[in-house]
Amino acid sequence: MSVWNKHQVFEKNSLVLLVGILVMVAIGGLVEIVPLFYLKSTIEKVQGMRPYTPLELAGRNIYIREGCYLCHSQMIRPMRDELERYGHFSLAAESMYDHPFQWGSKRTGPDLARVGGKYSDEWHRDHLVDPRSVVPESIMPGYPFLLNATLGTRDIADHLKTNAIIGVPYTETMIENAAADLLAQANPDADGVDAFLERYPNAIVRDFDGNPQKVTEMDALVAYLQMLGTLVDFSIYDSKADLR
Repeated sequence: MSVWNKHQVFEKNSLVLLVGILVMVAIGGLVEIVPLFYLKSTIEKVQGMRPYTPLELAGRNIYIREGCYLCHSQMIRPMRDELERYGHFSLAAESMYDHPFQWGSKRTGPDLARVGGKYSDEWHRDHLVDPRSVVPESIMPGYPFLLNATLGTRDIADHLKTNAIIGVPYTETMIENAAADLLAQANPDADGVDAFLERYPNAIVRDFDGNPQKVTEMDALVAYLQMLGTLVDFSIYDSKADLR
């Protein structure tokens, strides 16, 4: 058998072929994975990124609980049509504190990576209560119960603690004050607002659901939506260069 015909061993013996495939896949995987252990970070640091506030994290949990990710992605691809519709393409750093990330796999509704600040709190409340009141062609279900559901604070510190275990830079002070910070963000007149803003710079502090009497799940979800895409200052990027 000549050297050029040795591949026939793999073609005629399925077991040998399977072993060969596994060996090659293992080698390819190691080549891709091993260098990651020698890098300090695989995500470029971007100024402005911070961990979610307790209220935003609670809103994100509600977002996942209600299955919003099934119809809305949070990843803008670097293509002209997406850049013109949604804005600057998504950066890896924007998902660095997401466990799990919310990139999504389909869009029944629009991408939400840059929805923060695009609409008012009132618009979001109306949209979540009765989507067709603001978007007549919407097929999204309504979530009116969010307005009446009091947001629980008992386990929010545990949520921060769990995220800290997997690398989110929550400090002991943030964890200890999680419940107080959650309530402070939804009440601009609260005593702890200044301390809250020291822990979470540039966080939005206001009554998101229009009901100052209590903090609801609507407060949390709107707070989460209103911060999406707002942490990074994209004005430093050349928008014309992005569209090339």
